[in-house]
Amino acid sequence: MSIAEIKNKERVINELLRFVRKVLVEPDISEKALEIARKHFNEKDAKHLIAEELSSTTNVKIPLEHSDADRLFLELLIDVVRDEKALY
Repeated sequence: MSIAEIKNKERVINELLRFVRKVLVEPDISEKALEIARKHFNEKDAKHLIAEELSSTTNVKIPLEHSDADRLFLELLIDVVRDEKALY
């Protein structure tokens, strides 16, 4: 693994840690994020729609050009919602 790959993975982990801290300080973010994901998860551009609404309604800001950490978070939200739907 190259130094650049290691640095990129480090950056992604740090970004995710900052987000987790935000969620722990403001637990409403988690429920709001899931609510938004439930609304958009089946749509064609679900990740973009979720990121846009989450950015406009919470203090979680996901830029138009998603970072690796943003993509991981959005994929996780969609996976959690799909798992919920599979249970019912």
